[in-house]
Amino acid sequence: MKIKLSILVSVFFSFTFCSFAQVDSTGLNNVFGKNGSVQGMVYRITYPRSDLKVKIDEFSVAPGLALTSWIGILFMGKESMMMGDLVLLDTEESKVVAKLIALNLSITAIHNHLTNEKPAIKYIHFSGSGDPLQLAASIKSVLAITGTPLTIPAIPQQQTTSPDWSKVEAILGRGGKHNGQLLQYSFARKEKLLESGMEMPPSIGMATGINFQMDGKNAGITGDFVLLANEVNPVVKALTENGIIVTAIHNHMLYDDPRLFMLHFWAVSDPEKLATGLKAALDKTNSKL
Repeated sequence: MKIKLSILVSVFFSFTFCSFAQVDSTGLNNVFGKNGSVQGMVYRITYPRSDLKVKIDEFSVAPGLALTSWIGILFMGKESMMMGDLVLLDTEESKVVAKLIALNLSITAIHNHLTNEKPAIKYIHFSGSGDPLQLAASIKSVLAITGTPLTIPAIPQQQTTSPDWSKVEAILGRGGKHNGQLLQYSFARKEKLLESGMEMPPSIGMATGINFQMDGKNAGITGDFVLLANEVNPVVKALTENGIIVTAIHNHMLYDDPRLFMLHFWAVSDPEKLATGLKAALDKTNSKL
């Protein structure tokens, strides 16, 4: 009887959650002015800073490599949680902070991801909860006071040969997402990750992200490892020993459990060599490889 009762209770709560938690992608797309993507109960939309020309030494950083603002909205019944990351010029930072505060959105981090980039770029992480369409309208109004292009940029009509990433993919043990000159990866962690007591899926920024950008025979890499405290220094050691610069170690959230540290990195070199270094670092983490 107890088993049957527990099954009924589980079915009831599953039905109740599903009846309320519906991803209204049409409504959100209308607010944002373009289409986002839906994965599970997460709606995600990106805004590449295609208006910026950022260089690190002689390497031109593509928007998709490290210069894309993103917004994730997690549907949780009648309310939703929003979090994300805004890519900003130093001159945009203060007015964005003031706007976020005025809209009662929380700032969870302000920091760098890169190093020696010109012009200097800051990243503001934010969060909020409430009605998803209202949250979307609020963060859209924040984007509007920056130089972020709010519509889909025109794709240049130029023919470029797609890089052969097969050796990199073999080293990392899986295929990545091919996007022009970019190769992009997301490695989820094996633990259940919580923020303010709510389970956060990998698609809302809880997975290690690795991006490659081919430039001639070399590639630039950047991204962020999502780490537990005892993994930070083993990953630093593995990256450093493989010629990959650790550019930042910090938090993106305020009430995460377990406590997570985000480690950012940068290097330009032979893509297979870089992949070997990244794999050595990934092997020090409890990630789903």
